[in-house]
Amino acid sequence: MSQLIQAVLNSDERTDLRQFASEVHNQSERYLLRNDILSVFDTFCEKYEKTPAFQLSSRLQKLIYYTQEIIVEDENLYLIIRPKIASEEAYRLDPRELVYEQIQIAELLDLRDRFVGHYHPQEGDILEIDFRPFYDYSPVIRDPKNIGRGVQYLNRYLSSKLFEGPQQWLSSLFEFLRLHSHNSTQLLINQRIQSSEQLSERVKQAIGLVGGLPPEQPYSEFRFDFQELGFEPGWGNTAARVLETLEMLDELLDSPDDQVLEAFISRIPMIFKIVLVSIHGYFGQEGVLGRPDTGGQVVYVLDQAKSLEKQLQEDLQLAGLDVQPKLIILTRLIPNSEGTLCNQRLEKVHATDNVWILRVPFRELNPKYTQNWISRFEIWPYLETYAIDAERELLAEFRGLPDLIVGNYTDGNLVAFLLSRRLGVTQCNVAHALEKSKYLFSNLYWQDLEEQYHFSMQFTADLIAMNAANFIVTSTYQEIAGRPDTIGQYESYRSFTMPDLYHVVYGAELFSPKFNVVPPGVNESVYFPFTRHQERTPGDIDRLEELLFTLEDPEQVFGHLADPEKPPLFSMARLDRIKNLTGLAECFGQHPQLQEHYNLILVAGKLRTSDSVDHEEINEIERLYRIIDQYNLHGKIRWLGVRFPKQDSGEVYRVIADHKGIFVQPALFEAFGLTVLEAMISGLPTFATRFGGPLEILRDGIDGFYINPTHNEEIAAKLLEFAKECATNPDYWQQISEQAIERVYTTYTWKIHTSRLLSLAKIYGFWNYTSRENREDMLRYIETIFYLLYKPMAKKLLAKHMGS
Repeated sequence: MSQLIQAVLNSDERTDLRQFASEVHNQSERYLLRNDILSVFDTFCEKYEKTPAFQLSSRLQKLIYYTQEIIVEDENLYLIIRPKIASEEAYRLDPRELVYEQIQIAELLDLRDRFVGHYHPQEGDILEIDFRPFYDYSPVIRDPKNIGRGVQYLNRYLSSKLFEGPQQWLSSLFEFLRLHSHNSTQLLINQRIQSSEQLSERVKQAIGLVGGLPPEQPYSEFRFDFQELGFEPGWGNTAARVLETLEMLDELLDSPDDQVLEAFISRIPMIFKIVLVSIHGYFGQEGVLGRPDTGGQVVYVLDQAKSLEKQLQEDLQLAGLDVQPKLIILTRLIPNSEGTLCNQRLEKVHATDNVWILRVPFRELNPKYTQNWISRFEIWPYLETYAIDAERELLAEFRGLPDLIVGNYTDGNLVAFLLSRRLGVTQCNVAHALEKSKYLFSNLYWQDLEEQYHFSMQFTADLIAMNAANFIVTSTYQEIAGRPDTIGQYESYRSFTMPDLYHVVYGAELFSPKFNVVPPGVNESVYFPFTRHQERTPGDIDRLEELLFTLEDPEQVFGHLADPEKPPLFSMARLDRIKNLTGLAECFGQHPQLQEHYNLILVAGKLRTSDSVDHEEINEIERLYRIIDQYNLHGKIRWLGVRFPKQDSGEVYRVIADHKGIFVQPALFEAFGLTVLEAMISGLPTFATRFGGPLEILRDGIDGFYINPTHNEEIAAKLLEFAKECATNPDYWQQISEQAIERVYTTYTWKIHTSRLLSLAKIYGFWNYTSRENREDMLRYIETIFYLLYKPMAKKLLAKHMGS
């Protein structure tokens, strides 16, 4: 980027740069983000009558394109430039003298502190957090486009190590195979094999033995001959399956290959017991969705657990083991559960053999808080003691250690770290959403937001968990590293300041092979196309159609439709600021043409502020009523304050599709977007936010449409364009509907997800075993951050709770 700046300064565009800088100085804002910068550039081009060629291909345009932020300080402009994905450079530019210099991360963080008036060099330095030195044990991906494909890279790295130093790595592989047992029964190899050399010999003998058997001969019929050679159960359920597995190992021992390594490790029966940690909100199977902090994550974890059990059962059966896997969803027990089952310690998950919800209460440090629902932003003081209590409960339920711990969201990921550290178990993280990306400038102004959000603890917990995890699963690539024009969620943790608290000079290694993109699926027994009439229940259709369009019941519904035959604009989400349902209602109110073509139907949890204890939800309820009155939307909107059971939620999408409606997901940010998948598989043309996961789910104009939730004019234009196209082409709605359905069925299934997740868990388990000593220094550093930073802040918040 230095060369590009110099090229601008050396060309006739230097005057243009000075004029653009003048336009920046004329702005009231002193901290400009990318959209602001592009807007100023458009104004500059219009003011100085720049040609289309200049606006599209000049050196200055290119510089502006890569600039993510501009900070104005005195006469200087500070340009924060992202020359490529997962890369950042900062420059100080003096537009008067037209000179520049690159500044380092530490100086940039000081600048941001100065901007908010929290820079105190005379009081000494601020704590710097830097994880870069601790990743020297790990291979590093070179090409940004391979970020999120960590396991493929790791397999190549491991197989190259086997090739470069075969004796050490083969010994590690041999020791790893000896580890495995289940309920005191040895698996894979026994004491008759004492070394990696002997293993290689015996594998060839075993191939000769099994190769002479009928392919379908059950393992039980040759088990004892196999045992004499030093092999125990776990290689396969038939002679053919055992032979395949042995041949993989034989090839791996003779000539290491990354694909063979992954295939072989993936077959090892090493996972029988899994913990899925999901703490905040109301976690249950009925009557919880739409409650505060309770939405897509609950659906994700329940569906994932069911699919994991099926995949484990299939894998263990193919391994020749008669073993029933067990999965536990670890969540919080809420004594005052408001009519849900969240006060029940143990609950079996429907349609499973051995999947359970285990609820562990927070210690009663302050019953006013711990007896009731606690906001995800207030939960931090209770997590360490919760992890200690949960450990005891898990060991009792499993009668031993789990094999894998999967955290969900910041609180679940922190507890997963504490459990994994104490138990020595592989840890996987699923962020779902990193709040730092959702709340603009939340780190910079954390002190102003601390009373309500407590981001000091949340962002510290994020740093701890993401660096401690053995591997991280994301739903999309952009969740990690963004796109060419937007920063990824994890990327935003690479460097940032928490003024007066600490500077993060290197908080996340995006090129670490721990990151893997594994999209979730959708529950196909609940969500399926509206055209599959034989699978739908007529009574449910009639009941839900009446509720959505005509039922007059002020306890459940606000508003009536003067013309119920208009196609519905439909959205379903919690009422919080980020979900932005009020923004959609305002867009609808601002554009009478939308009202001519559509009715607006919102399913949004609660109708009355008296029914909520969530401050954000209360604010959104009040705002929605104001919007309805302000734009006189009476007769054009239905607002349902209901929580649908899962089966009904699937049918709701289908009923909307029966009416040729469309689904709008207007979130200001959406980490993935399960409701987008649910709507698409139901056959609803879907308009979804361009900020977050939907960018990778939808293909704009093919099987759905992107919208910018911050620009109501653009949203309205897209919706009206769709209505116009449907009017001129009667098949257009059906065309988009069919392509949306196909997109989900070919790309987003739980079978694909869980098969990949289990494969990852095994490979990272092997990597964790071979590199465990090299990780200890990082884990000690993380513990220091937990005990010296996080824990004192948590104690301070607890004291506040106790005093209230």
